[in-house]
Amino acid sequence: MPKPKGKGGKNRRRGKGDGEESKRELEFKEDGQEYAQVVRMLGNGRCECFCFDGVTRLGHIRGKMRKKVWITAGDIILVAKRDFQDEKVDIVHKYTADEARNLKQYGELPDNARINETAVDMAMAGDDDDDDIGIEFDDI
Repeated sequence: MPKPKGKGGKNRRRGKGDGEESKRELEFKEDGQEYAQVVRMLGNGRCECFCFDGVTRLGHIRGKMRKKVWITAGDIILVAKRDFQDEKVDIVHKYTADEARNLKQYGELPDNARINETAVDMAMAGDDDDDDIGIEFDDI
């Protein structure tokens, strides 16, 4: 029989959670990159991203981030534009809520950017009809 060489496999490492949430340096966009917000997840490592230059593009999670960094709808991300395909981008970095707030304070993100809100929240925010359905009640 082979001798045991390690202390477990990848599932053991996955459950560790050392809790080292170290303060990382804030990444700003460079040329060829853009800030975006995830509108919805499409599956297979792809998502629909609303870039803050006003265009909705198809985002692809790069291999280094797959199964390590979980991206959900409403997250603020940094994407790299492709030179040969304007409608597709590669997701390079995911910002935490605190980092996204800092970007907004520095003026990197527009004022209408909503942090920690999903696509449902964004769609509901567009309805300014005060939930009036046409029924009136008389005062008694």
